[in-house]
Amino acid sequence: MAKFVETIKNIYKIEELRKRIGYTILLVLIYRLGSFILLPGLNPEVLKGGIAGTQEGLVGLLNMFSGGAFGNASIFALGVMPYISASIVVQLLGMFVPAFRKMQMEGESGRRKMNQITRYLTILILAIQGPAYVTGMVPRAAIAASWSPFWFNIISTVILMAGSMFVMWLGERITDRGIGNGISLIIMIGIVARLPYALFAEVASKWTTNSGGGMLMFIVEMIAWVLVIIAAIAIVQAVRRVPVQYAKRVIGNKQYGGVRQYIPLKINAAGVMPIIFAQALMMIPMLFGRYDATRGIAAAFSSYTSVWYNVVFGLLVIVFTYFYTAVTVNPTMMAEDMKRNGGFIPGVKPGKKTAEYLDNIMSRVTLPGSIALAIIAIMPALANLLGVNSQFASFFGGTSLLILVGVVLDTLQQIESYLLMRHYDGLMKTGRLTGRSGM
Repeated sequence: MAKFVETIKNIYKIEELRKRIGYTILLVLIYRLGSFILLPGLNPEVLKGGIAGTQEGLVGLLNMFSGGAFGNASIFALGVMPYISASIVVQLLGMFVPAFRKMQMEGESGRRKMNQITRYLTILILAIQGPAYVTGMVPRAAIAASWSPFWFNIISTVILMAGSMFVMWLGERITDRGIGNGISLIIMIGIVARLPYALFAEVASKWTTNSGGGMLMFIVEMIAWVLVIIAAIAIVQAVRRVPVQYAKRVIGNKQYGGVRQYIPLKINAAGVMPIIFAQALMMIPMLFGRYDATRGIAAAFSSYTSVWYNVVFGLLVIVFTYFYTAVTVNPTMMAEDMKRNGGFIPGVKPGKKTAEYLDNIMSRVTLPGSIALAIIAIMPALANLLGVNSQFASFFGGTSLLILVGVVLDTLQQIESYLLMRHYDGLMKTGRLTGRSGM
């Protein structure tokens, strides 16, 4: 406890870090305030319980990422998901389109161009998702009688687009002038906002019943939850270090290179994206419920606790982990950059052989990473089957847990870098905190 208090004092002593943390908290509060402001023209009494059908499936995922704003018909209902979708599309284009690949290699100027393209694509996605949300999700009974449905749709779409762009701007401001990755932090705050309600619901269910162990079972659940968090941290931080030797160069009176460094290849390089992609595909069987011939298939996948749902879901997570890792990690580009800077892997020829060597290592480390990710993905279903409340069970794994762990580690890593830079002790008593570079 004394170490924790001393760390807080050290953080307060660093003026820049203190201002960044305060600025981040201010923008996060603005975001949370906007999440409770309804679209104009809606009756708050009708929407008191939220929009029906926003607790499960892909829609429930969107509601979770927006901190409940999606289900509340808030001005921030669409949140940052359109921006994330646009970022993924631009990232994929960078792998397959030569013009985008060239921009990726142009450094800072290329990054600015791709960010601008991402913003334009976000507006295009919002122009599609906005009307779809207003017409498909907002109940007609909630619209005030004094409002024309036509004008309500038009005005609400514009407000949703403006709200989502404002949230994106808040995220960029946090990244530039605050602490941590702004977009990831906004998503994490939305998830954390649900935790107190889920925890209270679990305590209430165990307190009011003596069956199943009561409060003793709740203590066991909390211990299991801590162990799952520890396992998720280990998966997020686990890396395979590949040694790289750089050639010695003498320029003037100074010597450059000649030291051994390491390339950290992450076991879970894909992050949380495979789970998101797999959850989106698991919504497809639901479409067959309207036909008699395929109604059995829809019934088998209607519950996220069913055996078939979790088997297929886990396999999809493994497949998408390999796919997304192949998209985001480019061994050929890594080998070229290494060769250009005079680096080589001991015992491996530069160029093509190095790319093949890195590709083989990534294929091997991705297998245990994908299996671990699949287990984390189905953990909420297992927790629910073991008697955990469905709201609290979602924090035992899946996107909620991975995003929480990843963003917290990334933010703490940035805080620790400020402390070490000012010659203070880090957040850990021994060693240094290692986290992710992004979500």
